[in-house]
Order: sequence, then structure tokens, then C-alpha cells
Amino acid sequence: MNRRALTLSTGSATALLLAALAGLAQPSPIAAAGSSCDDLRSLTLASGQVDAAKIVAPGAFVPPTTTGAGSRQAYAALSSFCRVSATLRPSADSDIKIEVWLPAAGWNSKLQAVGNGGWAGTISYSALAAAVSAGYAAVSTDTGHATEGASFALGHPEKFIDYSYRSEHEMTVAAKAVISRFYGSSPRLSYFNGCSTGGRQALVEASRYPNDFDGIIAGAAANPKAHLDAWRIWMAQVMRATSESFVPPAKYKVIHDAVLDRCDAIDGANDGLIENPKQCTFDPSVLLCKAGDASNCLTAAQVKTVSTIMNPPKNGKSEVIFPTYEPGSELGWSRLLGGSDPYDTAVDQYKYVVFSDPSWNWRSFDLDRDTPAADAAGNGVLAAVNPDLTAFAAHGGKLLTYHGWSDPSIAPQASINFYRSALKATHPPASSPDWLRLFMVPGMGHCRDGEGPDTFDAVSALQAWAERGTPPARILASKVVDGKTVRTRPLCPFPQQARYAGSGSLDDAANFACVAAK
Repeated sequence: MNRRALTLSTGSATALLLAALAGLAQPSPIAAAGSSCDDLRSLTLASGQVDAAKIVAPGAFVPPTTTGAGSRQAYAALSSFCRVSATLRPSADSDIKIEVWLPAAGWNSKLQAVGNGGWAGTISYSALAAAVSAGYAAVSTDTGHATEGASFALGHPEKFIDYSYRSEHEMTVAAKAVISRFYGSSPRLSYFNGCSTGGRQALVEASRYPNDFDGIIAGAAANPKAHLDAWRIWMAQVMRATSESFVPPAKYKVIHDAVLDRCDAIDGANDGLIENPKQCTFDPSVLLCKAGDASNCLTAAQVKTVSTIMNPPKNGKSEVIFPTYEPGSELGWSRLLGGSDPYDTAVDQYKYVVFSDPSWNWRSFDLDRDTPAADAAGNGVLAAVNPDLTAFAAHGGKLLTYHGWSDPSIAPQASINFYRSALKATHPPASSPDWLRLFMVPGMGHCRDGEGPDTFDAVSALQAWAERGTPPARILASKVVDGKTVRTRPLCPFPQQARYAGSGSLDDAANFACVAAK
């Protein structure tokens, strides 16, 4: 499955259930000023209609699909909410499904829209549950189709537009109308929270619809999409060029251990994490087998493969098409490199969007010829997000971005590139010059997982910034194993990085400070 949706931790099931029962016994005055859940079925939407509206009892929600469902525990802990399903048709060929979840009691007067993963095609149920459990009214969309890959785009340019940007805006407009009707007032503030495809959706919202949200979280954004997929296919071609060039997944740990041996101590802490991989230089030839192939070394052909993919692909003009893996990411390489074919999310981009040919063979991909074709596909509908976010900043919007340094699916340098471009292209008002933050997460994989501290509360950091004017100077991140926190570490605003103080536990964030990167 090639979809990831950012999953935030929920609170105690018991506490939430008691809160829900208390709310049902004494209805929220905000809800009382609006209409009942049943009445929402008669609500007229600007570009569609409400299909269903029903109160869900505490802990009673069961996801209709396993895709995007996450842990069942998250739903068991949910308080009662009004579940609204709607279909939006901004074009004759549109069929955008959305769900708006409205807490029956305890609404915090805010909206949180949640993003998708991969080619979407499903509602992000687990992310909806996380938002509602925190008191938000929440909304998600399937982006206008119900297929797992990109076949929906073949012969359907309007559906491709819906996926690329229109569905998120349309769902936001509809959600605000539903909220206003149910509670009797519009949301006081609106936030967007997404990672991967959801991260790209977040950036698109800030660029195309700067007034939709007051604060946006964009994690590991899949941007620019066409170049990202070019990189993914190019790496598969390098890995599968010959039978000798393939590096079996069993050797990824061998490479990873050698990288750590070379670079772990650079940040002042021998802790199994590389705080800033840009400070690490690694030559895979140190692993060259001395006497034939073996499990603890690389053959000459494998050394060449690793060396190639650890450098970004360039076209004939020596222009970088997309960044590549950072040192320390090796344990996650199986995601893109361990199979016999490239990542199918990437192949679908060229099959159905670029060439409109379901039989297209990825081995025929040519970096110089086909990347420009991908940029132009659909009249550039899925092109790189415009980094000029002046209108969003002028609206008072705050953009919090993050990316795991060990991301095996989207090269982390892509987020750094966008951050720098946005700072250069955007002209915020003098009254609110501080509008953008980037947090790079050591050892974290794609949106979560990995060896590093991958559990952190970006939503609270954004809230403090947007609502109290307090930009996040650091975010506390944790590594949780079997329900137990085994390590904490501060995440620092780029270009700062965490530096060990020299004494105290390496697993305690209190012993690290955010300092300027060397």
C-alpha cells in the first residue's frame, strides 16, 4: 500500500468516554445555537449535496475500509460526533467525496482539515479521529476518486484537477458551511494538517487558496511531484541495471552501520542518530569485498550502485532533477529499492498522467526526455508548487513544515529547497514577518517511524504560533517503543540543529540545545 496519512496520538479512552457522556448529558451551548445533525441533510452546498448526516455514539465508529483506517483503538476512544458525508461536483466529471466530523460536545471552535497519502482515493479516517479527539471539527476528502492508483486520471482531466488541488479547496468551503449550520457559527480558526501527498496538498492550499487556512502543517511534501517520481524510477533503473548491480536488502544494514561508524559522532553524541546528515561524507568503497561476494561487504558493482544513488540524478545540462537519500536512511531503502519494480505510485504517474498508456514500461524511462514531459502533463496541473506565498503570509497565515532526515520515500532536501525558495520569493507584511518554520527530524522515516524521535505535537506548536503569536523555538519529540518513551530530543527550527551538552543522558531532551549548524 502506497498511502501514508499522518497519525497523531489520542488521549485516554476512559477520559474521552467520560467527557463524551458528560457532554451528552449537558449539550454544548454552541451546538444548541445551531441545528441538529439530522437537519444537516437538508443543507444546500455550493457545489454538491449532503448525502448523510448521523450521530455516532461514543466508540461506535467502524471504518468502512482498512485503507487510511489506522488503529481501531483511536475510534474506541472517540466521543460522540455528527458524521456528515457529502458529494461535491465542481465540474461535470467531478465526484468528490468528503466527510465532516463534528464533536457533539466540547467543540474548540476550530476546523482541522487533514490530508491524504499516495494517490489518495479514500477518506483519511484515522486522521479525522485524531482531530476530533482533540476537540476539532474535522474534514477529509478522497480527492475525487476511489481507485488505489492513478488510473482514474486516464481520460479524465477534470478528475485529475480535483486530485491535484481542487478537491481540498472544495472540501474546505463545504466543511465551513456544514460547521456554520451545525454550531450556529463559523470556525474561529482553520488549520490544515498533512504529510506526504498531504504535505503537497498543504503547500498547494497556501499557494492557490491563501485564505482557506490560518495555519498549515506540511510534512514531507511530495513536491515537485513529477521530479520526485522521476527520481524514484531513475533509482530503480540504477539498482536493476544488471543482475550484478542489485544490492539485496539484507545488505542495507551493513551500509547503515558503516555510515554510523563514519558519522555518528560528528554531532557530539554517539547515539545511533545523525543529527545533520549534510555534515556526513561517506564513501561506500570502504565496504568493497576483498575476496568475492559476502554478506558483510559490497561487490564492485554494488559499490557503484550505492555511490550512484547517494548522489542526486542530473540531466544532460547537469541540473539536479530531485535530491536523493541522505546518509543514515539506509534501513528504509527497501521501500523504493527492494522490489523487482519501482514504487508503483511513481510508475502510475508516467503510465496514466504523462503518457496515457497503461502498458508503459518503466525501463524505457529517460531522465532528459521524460521529466520535461511530466512537467507539462495536464498543462502543468501537478507542477512544482509556487513558492511565492506572499498572499498567505499577508493573510496572517503560519506554515509549519517538517521532514525526517531518514525519509526513504521522499528525499528530505526537497523540503529544505522549498523552504529556502519560499523565504526568497515571499514578501510578508512588516507587521508579521515571521510566518514559516521548518523542522528536520533526525532518524525519522517517512512521516513517522525510523530510529529517531518520530512522535511530536506539531498541531499544538502551530496553535501557539497562530493563536498566541509564539513561533516554535523547539518542539519536543519522543521515541516510543511498545508504549514506553525511550528517548526525547528537541527538534530545532532549520537551520539550527540539536547539540549534546556533553553530560547527562543521551535519551533526555534536556541535555540538548538548539544551536546554529556548522
